[in-house]
Amino acid sequence: MLGNAWGLCSGRRVGKGGGTESGSPRPGTDADPMPPPHLSRGSMGGTQTLALPLQKGPHHVGCTDVMVGHTQQGLFLRLFYPCLPRAGAERLLWIPRSEYCGGLADFTQRSRRCGGFLFPAGSCRVPVSWNGPFKPCSSGYPLIIFSHGLGAFRTLYSSVCSELASWGFAVAALEHRDHSASATYYCTEEAGREEWIPYQRVPQGQKEFYFRNKQVHQRAGECVQALRLFKDIGSGKSVPNVLHQDFDLSVLKDSVDLTKVAVMGHSFGGVTAVLALVKEPNFRCAVALDAWMFPLENVLYPEVPKPVLFINTEKFQTPENVAKMKRLSSRNSQTKIITILGSVHQSQTDFTFLSGKLVGRILGARGTINPHKGLDITSQAALAFLQRHLNLEEEFDQWDNLLEGIGDSVVPEAPFCRSNL
Repeated sequence: MLGNAWGLCSGRRVGKGGGTESGSPRPGTDADPMPPPHLSRGSMGGTQTLALPLQKGPHHVGCTDVMVGHTQQGLFLRLFYPCLPRAGAERLLWIPRSEYCGGLADFTQRSRRCGGFLFPAGSCRVPVSWNGPFKPCSSGYPLIIFSHGLGAFRTLYSSVCSELASWGFAVAALEHRDHSASATYYCTEEAGREEWIPYQRVPQGQKEFYFRNKQVHQRAGECVQALRLFKDIGSGKSVPNVLHQDFDLSVLKDSVDLTKVAVMGHSFGGVTAVLALVKEPNFRCAVALDAWMFPLENVLYPEVPKPVLFINTEKFQTPENVAKMKRLSSRNSQTKIITILGSVHQSQTDFTFLSGKLVGRILGARGTINPHKGLDITSQAALAFLQRHLNLEEEFDQWDNLLEGIGDSVVPEAPFCRSNL
């Protein structure tokens, strides 16, 4: 078993067997953070430390889970946000429930079960403060809605989401309910009862485009639904059927700037972010990490009104996929395409930090670029793009060169090597 969960339904921390888990705080404080429990492995005669990275921005980061509604049509998201330092802050498990492992095969593209490197990684913890005290901001934090990839779920992008939060963003990482998550669930009105939504492969005899196209429209609709949730909170409306753990959502009311909202995602989530621009005019731009453009119908390309930053990896993209991106960049000069050299599709996920060099290469979770360097390029390029299109008064323009593909390990557009698509 990979770990225990925060039980949203019952309002307590519960294990898979139903018993509560001790919530004793870890030593150390957010003001003087200790590294999270990590994994050490021998590799080619040496030892390496496997852990999710600490954030580099000026803010401490907290997170909480929010579930809205008692049906499959509701929302489930993990919110990363700037928080105040807190002594003894608890770090949550990276994989919150063992049920999430069943659908990860398509995400890792390697096996039908969690690979060997995932079992020890199940004990890894995310270096953020669980339900940490929200840090008020009179000017309002800009908001990012984040969409996960096919076969993933809300926690697998904790590194990039918490990094952006540390620079002063509220980041809402969705867990989609279109059967594209490795697994997800909702809580019925019956106390303590969970209904699980399993991952679903393309049904036999059905064309993949039509199956995935329906999903991407639902996913983009959920991104819009998430934005409306924050609008309701911002307007002081009472949001019914909200389940969360010891976190008062009303603290967000005057501290999130809903005029500065972007949508972001990885792979299937990347094309979801592009489609969300069509569905919701209040999304001012999108950041697409290694986007899988296949599910988007051709007729919608002329309808994408806002700029997109495509941050691609070297080993994933195909000429056909990039041609679809160029259809957008040819219509909008502010749409940018860059590629991170030495990276693979999983380089923009947490897996790249939790697999050693040898195992990571075998499983396709790690490229030749240092994972920390890859995260820096991804987050810095995103920050520069967000400053430009959300009109932020920060110093993120120091990384503007990345948007032109200028810098170490980054190039403009997309050189083609061996794709894993």
